[in-house]
Amino acid sequence: MLSLGRAVKKHGQMIWELSKSDFRKQFVGSYFGLAWKFIQPLVTILIYVLIFGVGFRSPAPYEGIPYVLWLVSGMIPWFFLSDSLNVGVGCLHEYHYLVKKVVFPIEVLPLIKLFSAYFVHVIFILIMLITFFLYQVVPSLYWLGILYYSFAASMFSLAIVYLSSAVYAFFRDIQQIISIILQFGMWLIPIMWNLDMFEGRSFYPVLQAVVKFNPSYYFMNGYRESMLLGKAFWERPLLALYFWGVVVVLFTVGYRLFMKMKPHFSDVL
Repeated sequence: MLSLGRAVKKHGQMIWELSKSDFRKQFVGSYFGLAWKFIQPLVTILIYVLIFGVGFRSPAPYEGIPYVLWLVSGMIPWFFLSDSLNVGVGCLHEYHYLVKKVVFPIEVLPLIKLFSAYFVHVIFILIMLITFFLYQVVPSLYWLGILYYSFAASMFSLAIVYLSSAVYAFFRDIQQIISIILQFGMWLIPIMWNLDMFEGRSFYPVLQAVVKFNPSYYFMNGYRESMLLGKAFWERPLLALYFWGVVVVLFTVGYRLFMKMKPHFSDVL
């Protein structure tokens, strides 16, 4: 992490400019441009609201909270995780012309893709806030917790991207594997369903342990707790300790593998 920090400090301006360029080039030649980046996620949210919130009249797990607010606050961080992993895993192949340049610090490429995805995430956060305002929800200082949880999501995503992008250079199928995992992941994590709905069942303690074993549960649920329940991020110290422990391990393994394989990337891309 210190090594990456030094690289960011040294090449900060270049990373920022390349991130903006990467963000803009996604919409070159598209008539609706940036709008396409949001149409599919927003349509997805609308479909689930119509099916569960209107069709089946599913109540929100938290009393007095509209279903749409519960759904939006859970899906926004999921869209960020999904987007950052999908675009990050192939960053070396996409920027192969930079990888082949001896003087270019290719270890910043995953950061460039992460920042590009984060630009979109910021706009989604604004959409979420507007939705809350439309439902006349009074703003709270606890909402600032999403800044912490978005940072946590970023570090978790970055750790996986370093690992997966290094593997992708030699094993292209990793991108399809990650895509499949993400398709199942939305249903394995309590985004569309509430964990507490099984409270009182005999298997509830086991299910709770299994769900919380997934590190992404920490920041996914954190968004909801900050926006809906008024809980501060420091109120779950044990879960936070576990999450950051996993991130440090993933980051160490991923970044070391990335740097170890760095001399061979130009030969296989």
